[in-house]
Amino acid sequence: MRLTACAALAIALVAPGCSRDSSAAEPPRYAAQPIQRDSADPFVTHDEHIRPGLAAARQGLVLRNPYEGNAAAASVGAKLFVAYNCIDCHGADGSGAMGPSLADGRWHFGGSAGEIYESIYQGRPEGMPAWGTLIDSDQIWRLVSYVQTLGAGKDPSTENFTGRTIARTGH
Repeated sequence: MRLTACAALAIALVAPGCSRDSSAAEPPRYAAQPIQRDSADPFVTHDEHIRPGLAAARQGLVLRNPYEGNAAAASVGAKLFVAYNCIDCHGADGSGAMGPSLADGRWHFGGSAGEIYESIYQGRPEGMPAWGTLIDSDQIWRLVSYVQTLGAGKDPSTENFTGRTIARTGH
């Protein structure tokens, strides 16, 4: 009985270990290898998330900005903000355009240094691209330093669109 080319291929795919040469005992090259994960792999902690099904809470990794309070790093971050065209979406001085304002103290995904880092690195749904593969971590932290200076000293609840403080009156 002669096998057609299709039948021979089907047999080879179904039984990859079977071959004419029985001395070849190595596994096929396309066999999937299981992913080995260390149970101590760090993950970023988010206290607002409740993780069901975990018997014991794991200590998460807290992202800290190595340039916290460094004016020179924030100055470099301002230049990176222009160089990476962040202005196109977030407006001049982060005041908002197509993307949200970064200067009004309102953060959809959190305004801590670590949360801003994650927003830049991973991106966010419906608009913010993930820059983590394009910008190195050091530059992202400098951008974070700059972004955190944008809303300093501003209270959007008491400012109108011109930036002047307005008096509140009771009714």
